[in-house]
Amino acid sequence: MPQNQPDDAAAPAVAVPSTAPAVRHTIALVDDDRNILTSVSIGLQAEGFATRVYVDGASALKALLDNPPDLAIFDIKMPRMDGLELLQRLREKSPLPVIFLTSKDEEPDEALGLAMGADDYITKPFSQRLLVARIRAILRRVEVARADAAESSADAPAPELVRRGRLSMDPARHEVCWNDMPVSLTVTEFLILEALAQRPGVIRSRNQLMDCAYHDDTYVDDRTIDSHIKRLRRKFRAIDPGFSAIETLYGAGYSFAEG
Repeated sequence: MPQNQPDDAAAPAVAVPSTAPAVRHTIALVDDDRNILTSVSIGLQAEGFATRVYVDGASALKALLDNPPDLAIFDIKMPRMDGLELLQRLREKSPLPVIFLTSKDEEPDEALGLAMGADDYITKPFSQRLLVARIRAILRRVEVARADAAESSADAPAPELVRRGRLSMDPARHEVCWNDMPVSLTVTEFLILEALAQRPGVIRSRNQLMDCAYHDDTYVDDRTIDSHIKRLRRKFRAIDPGFSAIETLYGAGYSFAEG
């Protein structure tokens, strides 16, 4: 990092002309490479997004919690606080959608990041078009969840909860409980669990779960779904160490056991 820049400085986003609507989604970029920050920020602004940029995780964490953007993009390798630690600390208080930017030699970190609750990852070098497609896919899922909640709150009576044994899910409010204890899930985790819980005992292939969680042509591989499943199990086992409702049939997929 350049010596003449304070560690906790937030680099200003570079404004570029845009014909996008006045109301924009805000994307936070966290990367110690200022060249990447500038180029990605310019590209996203040209696509109609507003951007905030931060040069390290430590300076970004407070801002992400105090004034949340619509989505954040983290580099993994950063000084003071890397992307993995930033995600871990963020997930303690926020389900903010997060995409990781990783290098090809950081594959174990990619898997760990997804297991910790990242919504997606993109390997460097990456195309701007791919990044924008992934961002829009995640934002669409968030907006659908919010729209469903708003519609539900205006209707009477309220929709029934999805109840499967000790699991209860409220799709309208994006709320999940196990043994009456709340479980905080990201949008992607919620959609995967909902797909499994809708038909207990029925095996859902990874491709089917991808279709449920990613309602577009965005590419994700098997490891992404596997990592989300691991994260789901970890969250439920933090409440109930004996949790085993999400079952694996190796080579076929996953199912939900209602008992």
